[in-house]
Amino acid sequence: MKKFWKWLGFVFLILAAVLVVAISLTIGWRPFLGPRSRSLTDRKFEPTPERLARGRYLANTVGCIYCHSEHDWKAPGAPPIEAKLGGGQVFPEKDLPGVVIAPNLTPDPETGAGTWSDDQFARAIREGIAHDGGTLFPLMPYQHYRAMSDEDLASIVVYLRSLPPVRNPLPKTEIIFPVKYLIRNAPQPLDGPVPPSDRSTAVKRGGYLVNIAGCPICHTPQERGQPNTSLAFAGGFTFTGPLPTVTSPNITPDPSGIPYYDENLFLQVMHTGRVRARELSAVMPFVAYRNMTDDDLKDIFAYLKTIPPVRHHVDNSLPPTDCKVCKGKHGAGDQN
Repeated sequence: MKKFWKWLGFVFLILAAVLVVAISLTIGWRPFLGPRSRSLTDRKFEPTPERLARGRYLANTVGCIYCHSEHDWKAPGAPPIEAKLGGGQVFPEKDLPGVVIAPNLTPDPETGAGTWSDDQFARAIREGIAHDGGTLFPLMPYQHYRAMSDEDLASIVVYLRSLPPVRNPLPKTEIIFPVKYLIRNAPQPLDGPVPPSDRSTAVKRGGYLVNIAGCPICHTPQERGQPNTSLAFAGGFTFTGPLPTVTSPNITPDPSGIPYYDENLFLQVMHTGRVRARELSAVMPFVAYRNMTDDDLKDIFAYLKTIPPVRHHVDNSLPPTDCKVCKGKHGAGDQN
């Protein structure tokens, strides 16, 4: 009998060791331990006219206000509702793993961010840790905002503090199992300063803006919830609501992308939401991007011209078909 229990204990030890190794090599321990998170500090961002102006520009062009406001989905371009700017929304996409909330960022003390510290804002924006210490669903592009300079971060927080308070009670984000635990792997603390971006060339200036504007998120398909980096900017990300289903196009210089764009056409598209006679889906937030200066838009275009070409046909005018390249289903999928 003793030999049996000894043998059984030995088997359990082996199974436990295998389980430990398997978890370490796959999902890791963060789903069980919680996200990586640094302690909050008492830093405060001094409100200056320069920061207020810069923050207003960034928040209204790279997406903060666009995502954290309710929209008039029936109006051309689906603009944010003016009276509810920054007041948060329930994301209307139909294929999310649960209910995802863009919180109220206005200074309302009960339903908004009126009680948040500057560092709670900072940690949420760039590190993915909510004001209550939880993990933000990565629809919030904090993994891209990590590259946002300290000064741009401060400017955005200063601007958000200046918004008129909007009372807008919202439910809590509720992510389904097991995704609610798996996303704990995403946050990464920032313990050091983030210097200003390199502005020495148009391409480098444009690369910074493309990153914090989230362009690679929407124009790169995903597999198992992760971006397929081999198809960066090649389109294939499908949006299922609240507007008619649409798939992001290929914006690389490949013949299947946008090699025919010149600078003037790019500016026209960003300003009008139209590619000549063709109207873009309002899922593309051109109502925000058109607020960028022409100089910034030209820098973005300069960067996009340097992206490696990737062959991937996406055509929303055609019926969806299976695509062996991105493993999704979209118009012109059968041409790949």
